Amino acid sequence: MRRFLLIFGCLLSASILSAQNTLPEITVKNLNEKIIVSWLNTYKKPIQNILIQRSFDSLKNYTTIGTVLNPQNTENGYPDNMPPYNKMYYRVTIIFEGGAYEIGKAARPVKEIIELPELDITAIPKPKTTIAPAEEELALSKGEASERIQQLSFDKQRNFNKDSLSIKVIEPKRIIETAYPSNRIFTSKQNTIVIQIAEAKFKKYTIKFFDENELLALELKKIKEDYLILEKSNFSKAGWFRFEIYEDGKLFEKNKVFIAKDKPKPNG
Repeated sequence: MRRFLLIFGCLLSASILSAQNTLPEITVKNLNEKIIVSWLNTYKKPIQNILIQRSFDSLKNYTTIGTVLNPQNTENGYPDNMPPYNKMYYRVTIIFEGGAYEIGKAARPVKEIIELPELDITAIPKPKTTIAPAEEELALSKGEASERIQQLSFDKQRNFNKDSLSIKVIEPKRIIETAYPSNRIFTSKQNTIVIQIAEAKFKKYTIKFFDENELLALELKKIKEDYLILEKSNFSKAGWFRFEIYEDGKLFEKNKVFIAKDKPKPNG
């Protein structure tokens, strides 16, 4: 099952980046009722801002719902997490340095269907557990321990002695994700680093990148966007970088990402 979820996550991430339209046209996809607006930027002149807009009508009454942090990026996108209607019209208004602007064509979301390969998943039965006798030590959660002591105190029909029962209360172990590749931080086809996390506006995320010598190479704080694209120029060199994702100060994913070298430009 873990293998299935890993493949599904990779295909979901890849689907967001595939077949993007080039500005001023955009690609709009519906991924589980979450609308993703994305595009490729091939403009040579500097872009000052890109406004993402939506409307119930394809021609008028457009409302700006957001902008992007780095409008000059070759690959970019914006998630609409709470659309009032899943078939609204979306467009972008591109504002260039100097005041000129261009309005793109309207597009409606296309339902994204991900075809998964046939997987040979064999269910592994869980080992049977046996209830230890009262004289032996039991590993219980806090709630179970309280109920068990209460049961032994009031059940007169059993010859259990509460004082002879040793109960060890165990805290639930925090699971840290390590399966590669990550579906939150990964490399796109354009060799940029994509960061895709949920509810960034409402949660406190911190991301740390470490080089091969385990030295801190980059730290991102106060992340407010669910979808970010990180340029390779933020890293001093190419190669493997390990990263850690923290939510409210607690580590929940440790993984790695590969930063590719820039291709040499042809002479002439």
